[in-house]
Amino acid sequence: MFTGIIEETGRVTQVERLTDSARLSITTSLPVHDSALGTSIAVSGVCLTVVEHFEGGFTADVMAETLARSTIGDLGPGARVNLERPLRADGRLDGHIVQGHVDGTGTITGRIPGERWEVVRIALPAELSRYVASKGSIAVDGTSLTVVEVFDAVTSGTAAEFTVSLIPETLARTTLGTSKVGTRVNLEVDVIAKYVERLTSARTHSPAVVA
Repeated sequence: MFTGIIEETGRVTQVERLTDSARLSITTSLPVHDSALGTSIAVSGVCLTVVEHFEGGFTADVMAETLARSTIGDLGPGARVNLERPLRADGRLDGHIVQGHVDGTGTITGRIPGERWEVVRIALPAELSRYVASKGSIAVDGTSLTVVEVFDAVTSGTAAEFTVSLIPETLARTTLGTSKVGTRVNLEVDVIAKYVERLTSARTHSPAVVA
C-alpha cells in the first residue's frame, strides 16, 4: 500500500519492449538496493515489482494490462517519474490509501498559475467521474491530491473534468510541476468509493429472501 506522498522523481534510463510486456529501468537516489527483489514501488502511481538492482537504480517488469491502462507505455529514456516506496506498517498515512492500481488515464486540459499555488484542470473518463467528489481524494500520477471542483460531462458540456490545487511543495517535488496541457496522467480514484458502490449495488440487486 502507498500514501501518494512522492519521495522523489527518478529518470527512465531504458525501456525494453517485449511481445506482450516491457522492462523498465529507472535511476533514483532512494535506497531501493536495500529492498529485496520482489518489493513493490510506485512509479507515477503504478505499483511495479522490482526484479533487478543496479548501481543507482532498479528494473521492473510491466505487464500488458498495465501498459494498456496507464501511461507507462508512453515512457522513454530520459522521462521523469514520481517514485514512492510502500508504506511500512508503523508508518504515517500522510496522504490517503493508494493501491497503485491505476483505474485509467486523464488529460491535463488547463493550468492556472497563482502567486504560489497552481490550479490544474484534468479531464477523465466518464465512467470514473462518479467516484470523484469535491474535497475528496484522488491520486494523479501517484500523487495524493484533494479535489477542488468536479465538472460532470452534462454540466460542462464536454468531457467530465475536475480541478486540483498544487502547493509549492508538489510543484517542486513531482512531475506535475512541469506537466503541460495535453499531458496524459495516471488516475486512481478512492478505493473506498468503489467498495461503497459495490456493496450498495449488491444490496440493491440481491434477490428477496422468502421466509
